[in-house]
Amino acid sequence: MPIRYRADLESIRDDEAETVSGLIDQFDVILEKTAEDYGHAVRSVHAKSHGIIEAEMTIRPDLPPELGQGLFATAGTHKVYMRLSTNAGDILPDAVSLPRGLAIKVLDVQGPRLPDAEGSTQDFVMVNGPVFQAPDSKKFLSSLKLLAKTTDRMEGTKVVMSSVLQTVNKGLEAVGVSSPTVQSLGGAPNLDPLGETYFSVTPFRYGDYVAKFRLKPVSADLTKRTGTEIDASVREDAIRETVQAEMQNTHATWEFQVQLCRDIEKQPVEDPTVEWKEDEAPFFTVATITALPQDSWSDGNVKKVDEEMRFSIWTGLADHQPLGNINRARKQTYRHSAEFRAKFNGCPFHEPAR
Repeated sequence: MPIRYRADLESIRDDEAETVSGLIDQFDVILEKTAEDYGHAVRSVHAKSHGIIEAEMTIRPDLPPELGQGLFATAGTHKVYMRLSTNAGDILPDAVSLPRGLAIKVLDVQGPRLPDAEGSTQDFVMVNGPVFQAPDSKKFLSSLKLLAKTTDRMEGTKVVMSSVLQTVNKGLEAVGVSSPTVQSLGGAPNLDPLGETYFSVTPFRYGDYVAKFRLKPVSADLTKRTGTEIDASVREDAIRETVQAEMQNTHATWEFQVQLCRDIEKQPVEDPTVEWKEDEAPFFTVATITALPQDSWSDGNVKKVDEEMRFSIWTGLADHQPLGNINRARKQTYRHSAEFRAKFNGCPFHEPAR
């Protein structure tokens, strides 16, 4: 049986406010450095976008009660914007191979909202791996300090180091070992983002329950690209160019899946480095996302989505409240980053109505 949501599933630490303040300080280092260098403010994480895709989410009818929760309690179709990205806070050549990100904004979502959640949208922010690189925000702060020191510096060194780390990562995977730390430093395989499976990594309230989310490619136009590497050695924006060319004739279908927490010891709320094993907590499909062939880097959508929108796990329904230490730390830091960007660029962010 799935675990029912209770407020005491979370363990709030005394030093969380201090850690958030430290995270904001380090994000400011990244934000100010990149804004100074580019003359334009970019996101403090996932700054480089590889594609903007317009799509539709269709929520399945007749879901059983434990799956028909929150957004997914009512069958229907919603317009969706999807943003493919890489996780660094500076805009690097694609030869620096880092984990992929996928942000989803679902429009016209009705119901009680999280505090300070503007508009009528539901955001999901995912990466192409099932676990986070740090067990808590304090450990993440230690990693962020290193990243902040090297933001927009030693670009050539980063390219060389990424090549070395990709070789290391392949060696680890050959013996059945996965290292999120090696991948986060530039050792991730340079895979086509259209073929990847994406995970929320952290848990969320799922109405009466607790869940993680996954987006899985299922149409042939996507699955044929799963595991396909992109040669980024001679083109700085090889991933964006590849996605743009592929989306011209791609009929894309993904399944949006929910993994309900069934054992709080095996599927902890507070430690996102622990993978919730699928054989112990299976995924169930609650919706599909479909996208027709399109220009994934059109000027209009780049401006509307990449420049004028923010994506935050704290934008959405109260029924999908983010849970755990990492998620709590993301609330103020995400908003701070967006507000810096809006102020520097003179472009307030907007929650779209259509």
